[in-house]
Amino acid sequence: MYSHTTRDITVTVRPFFLEEQSAPDEGRYVWAYRIRIENLGPRTVQLLNRHWIITDATGCSQDIRGEGVVGAQPVLRPGESFEYTSGAPLATPSGIMHGSYEMEGEGGERFEIVIPAFSLDSPHDRPSLN
Repeated sequence: MYSHTTRDITVTVRPFFLEEQSAPDEGRYVWAYRIRIENLGPRTVQLLNRHWIITDATGCSQDIRGEGVVGAQPVLRPGESFEYTSGAPLATPSGIMHGSYEMEGEGGERFEIVIPAFSLDSPHDRPSLN
C-alpha cells in the first residue's frame, strides 16, 4: 500500500496484478488499483481533474490527463472519503505510476495533491538488483 498526504488530503493506493486479464505471451500485463482519497482537513474540497504518468519497464511513459475519476468529480466534506478502482495495461511485466489530482477548495482556490508513486509488479517479471 502507498500513501501520501498533501494539504490534509490523503491519497492511498493499493495496486494488484490481474492475471486473468493478462496475456504475457502477447505482451499484455494488466493491473487494477484501488484508490482512497480522504479529506482530513477542515474545509470541503472537490476533485476536478486527474493527471497520471505511467512508465513501463523499458522507460516508455504515457501522460494521461482527464476530468474527474471514473466519471465522477467527488465533493469531500471534512472527514469524508471517496474510493474507486481503475486499471492500467502495460506491454511489460512491470512499471510504475504516479500523478496528481487538481482539487478546488470552498473559496474557488485550485491546488494539486500528490498521488504517490506506486509499483506495478507481476509474477512474470524477473527480479533485478539495483
